[in-house]
Amino acid sequence: MQAKATITGFTRRVRDRLRRMGEQQRLLLLSLAVGVSSGLAAVLLSKLIDWIRLGIGCLGDTPVRFLVLPGVGMLLSLLLLRYVIRDNIGHGVTKVLVAMSKNESRIRPHNMWSSILTSSLTIGFGGSVGAEAPIVYTGAAIGSNFARYLGLSYRNMTILVGCGAAGAVAGIFKAPLAGVLFTLEILLFNISMTSMMPMLLSTVSATVVSSLLLGPELPFQCTLSPFSMANLPFYALLGIFSGFCSLYFLRTTLWLEDRLAAWKNPWLKWLACSVGLGLLIFLFPPLYGEGYADLHPLLNAESPSYAGLAGKMLQVPALVPVFFLLVLLLKVFSMTLTNAGGGVGGTFGPTLFTGAITGFVLARTLNLVGLPVPEQNFVLVGMAGLMAGVMQAPMTAIFLIAEMTGGYELFLPLILTATLSFGTIRLFEKYSIYTKRIAQTGELLTHDSDQAVLTLLRVSDLVETDFSPVEIDATLGRFVEIISASGRNIFPVVDSQGRFQGYVSLEQVRKDMFMQDLYEKRHVFNYMQSAPEYVFTDESMESVMRKFEKTGAWNLPVVRSDRTYVGFVSKSKIFSAYRNELKELSQD
Repeated sequence: MQAKATITGFTRRVRDRLRRMGEQQRLLLLSLAVGVSSGLAAVLLSKLIDWIRLGIGCLGDTPVRFLVLPGVGMLLSLLLLRYVIRDNIGHGVTKVLVAMSKNESRIRPHNMWSSILTSSLTIGFGGSVGAEAPIVYTGAAIGSNFARYLGLSYRNMTILVGCGAAGAVAGIFKAPLAGVLFTLEILLFNISMTSMMPMLLSTVSATVVSSLLLGPELPFQCTLSPFSMANLPFYALLGIFSGFCSLYFLRTTLWLEDRLAAWKNPWLKWLACSVGLGLLIFLFPPLYGEGYADLHPLLNAESPSYAGLAGKMLQVPALVPVFFLLVLLLKVFSMTLTNAGGGVGGTFGPTLFTGAITGFVLARTLNLVGLPVPEQNFVLVGMAGLMAGVMQAPMTAIFLIAEMTGGYELFLPLILTATLSFGTIRLFEKYSIYTKRIAQTGELLTHDSDQAVLTLLRVSDLVETDFSPVEIDATLGRFVEIISASGRNIFPVVDSQGRFQGYVSLEQVRKDMFMQDLYEKRHVFNYMQSAPEYVFTDESMESVMRKFEKTGAWNLPVVRSDRTYVGFVSKSKIFSAYRNELKELSQD
């Protein structure tokens, strides 16, 4: 008890001292702390996955390991989600986007550990997903809760969420610049140049922590061939091919998620997904886990080898690209089955894996038809191509692949392939795999300043509550008493339960106000008119502005979901808040 009291007292003194500092100073200090914490979280997740794999490695490449264990990992994760965590923590990057644009950057405290635990079980046992999205969600949760604990403003809390996400990417890939670009491009965070220092502090500190604890080795060791300008047309072809593969990846994933979401029984869904995933991995071993280990021979110009049917197919040269094309197509299914069956993981890792396979399939096909190209180079550049297409983040793709592989000598083909892949998919899809669903709700924070400002505004912050409500059956005499005590010329009309029924303007009742013989004969409902539209307390500002434009009104009533009256929101107040927010964004 004494030790606990000592720790509590120390924590309170630290918090009080930090709160006495200026907010900008606190932000810089916290960004460093968030970076270190995110780096430690990335190391912990990586180690947990390795320890679990080491524990089950004694089984060897047996059918049990491929057919059964991925389902076991999914079941353990599902049990934790339903009975311990009791929250949906899948689609981590999308959850961060929602928190930033809708929930004032507030993320629940359990997300600082829950994604690490469940995703390590999922991936360690062979689930075909990536660890990157869970660690991004963890880093963002660390930033959010550090900021909330010390009472930072919404804007600086959002910056720390970005610092946590950037630090997580930097920590897991040892790529500080890619971590910053990830936040700017994928999280669509409208950040100014003066806010870059906290993010850089976070990514550098996370990278240092990761390098000290995991060693300085690059995540993907590769043996590259010298770049040849003569191969640029083939890299351009890879960019276009990657764009179409990205389109397949994105649309198939969302379609399959919708189909599997219709299954309401979680245990039946787990069983079906486990059986499906086990069979896919058994027939196509590269689908096991993240698949990064299977990329090592491809990145080093070595021949991959597998047992069973896969091994027999790889012994026939013409069937090698066919086999890996099937792996490319089926990775989407194995990934979605893992998440739908209760596992926790992201699309980041599968995107990199599929991109590598895309590059290999094209390069091996070109070699078979007599057009010699270095396959390992195409494997590396293909990773950037899929990332640029699926996530619609070409800058992140270029620098992440260069940083985590040391492939800076392929900078030109990286730029060409990523750009063409991004341009190809943009012909068909405006949003990335992370943003497509939430963009339809109008809750997506974007780089468009107008849209970003509207997303940052909240109805709850703009509602005016100094209007005097009047009951619908009140007499004119009672109404005159309310008018005499009010400073407004609009009066919301409610029923006995406080539900909004309409409104009365002072102009409508002015001519009868001084006719006392009408005080008991007339009632409020004789003057009431209906509102042209309602505004709900949780409605997006973009939707609110559409209602103002549609009705031509200057004031609209704000109600809760059960139509309980809250107040009014005025177009003039929205414009004023919009100008102030835009000014802060431009001056930050």
